[in-house]
Amino acid sequence: MIKTMATRLAGLSGWRRRFVWLFSGAVAVLALPPFFLIPVLPVAFAILLWSLEGVRCNKGALSAGWWFGTGHFAAGFYWVSHAFLVQPEIYGWMIPFALLGLGGGLAIFPMLAVWATWRLTDGLIRRAVLLAVFWSVAEYARGHILTGFPWNLLGHIWAVDAAPMQFASVVGVYGLSFVTALFATLPAAVIGAKPGKLAALGGVLIAVLLWGGGAVRLSLSGPDRSDMPLSELPADVPVVQIVQPNIPQRDKWRPELQRQHFTRLVEMSQRPAGMSPTQKRIVIWPETAATFFVETQTIARQQMAETLGPNDILITGAPRTYPRDTDEYKVWNSVQVIDARSNIIASFDKFHLVPFGEYVPFRSILPFPKLTAGRTDFSAGPGPQTLSVAGMPSFSPLICYEVIFPGSVTDPENRPEWLLNVTNDGWFGDSAGPYQHMAAARFRAVEEGLPLVRAAYTGVSVFFDAYGRKLASLPLSASNILVHPLLSDKNHTTVYYLWRDILFYGIVTFFAVLVMGYTRRSKSL
Repeated sequence: MIKTMATRLAGLSGWRRRFVWLFSGAVAVLALPPFFLIPVLPVAFAILLWSLEGVRCNKGALSAGWWFGTGHFAAGFYWVSHAFLVQPEIYGWMIPFALLGLGGGLAIFPMLAVWATWRLTDGLIRRAVLLAVFWSVAEYARGHILTGFPWNLLGHIWAVDAAPMQFASVVGVYGLSFVTALFATLPAAVIGAKPGKLAALGGVLIAVLLWGGGAVRLSLSGPDRSDMPLSELPADVPVVQIVQPNIPQRDKWRPELQRQHFTRLVEMSQRPAGMSPTQKRIVIWPETAATFFVETQTIARQQMAETLGPNDILITGAPRTYPRDTDEYKVWNSVQVIDARSNIIASFDKFHLVPFGEYVPFRSILPFPKLTAGRTDFSAGPGPQTLSVAGMPSFSPLICYEVIFPGSVTDPENRPEWLLNVTNDGWFGDSAGPYQHMAAARFRAVEEGLPLVRAAYTGVSVFFDAYGRKLASLPLSASNILVHPLLSDKNHTTVYYLWRDILFYGIVTFFAVLVMGYTRRSKSL
């Protein structure tokens, strides 16, 4: 039956074949967060590989990759349309162009991967392996070319549980994506002879090894002390208090509501009942929770400081600007740290800006307004930084989607003790977007061997330990606080931190040479 289906797929032509590619690419999204229907991934890639057997020209192979990729990215990024609906009267008309442009544009990467696979080898097993190589290389390229967009990588399907994520601590998420691509492609060889069936079994074995090996690693990490009562914490262990106000994006910047929103944030920042007045506390407000220039608003800053004890700090996302008397006016999307005396003791400026969201590329020829508030484009900061505040563990702040970039979340010269991601996913409503964002952030904890605190304006706010285990969270669309100790006893140095993507380069090179060498040998016999 399976072989008959594969034969029929190979015999398709015209719009039927294009529809199958488009549909199977879209179905593959169901394996990603928040659905995690992982078994559909091998099915979707089997359809692609079986239908590729009927392709007879370069145009057909390019078409296969482009239609599959368009379906995959258009379905995977449907939530982008929610951002244009915050102010539909201004941006609503852009939705079809954004979705088709994003899906069709990003489809260039799988298009080239599928074409190169078809062009350079034949046979289901060899094509399965080579497609895994080129797909993961295409993901790496997608994460770096232009400003980069490493969202919804295949490796993200394992964010369903901390155990199968652990291999990312060695090879990073790009290396895990290659292994995941093998898991997705090898089962297509089941319709072949005995070697094909063994290859298909190998795909299943990959999932077993990822889960089993990860479970062993987690079991060796020692007991978890995160559920220790706050009153029993050592004096040098600070408590993190995430404030998730859940204010709708359409209301966030309304001038007549800003005082009300600020009052809510201040009230939610009071010391929780049962916490010792001498316990160190890190209060965290999400991205641009302060909708004003903190450095110029002395009274507001004093109100923020009044919520703090003498050993506490408050970290908030806020816009930051030059003093008004300077010639060059700039605005940054920033994180600022305030002490109990209302002083700004540290600042960080976002360095990886969102095109069209925070700035408009080629503004001189593209007459589009950016999606975020204000007419002035945000300026980019210098890069990852480690902020050190007296009496507190050092941390690397990451604003919004800066956290999705593997290997680019810490200062290589000054390793922090924890990672902080402040974000505003309120743009995307109750969609898959916030969950996909959270899954990507979770991988940074695994790769770096550091705990990650995620403070999201409307959710999901979460606390991951240094192995990517979820210790505490607030659901999407909830208004509440999340209180959790910041323990560093699980911090560790990972192979990925030391070598970054070197192992990924070596693995994909090895398998590419192996497959193409075997192909040439077969053709010469």
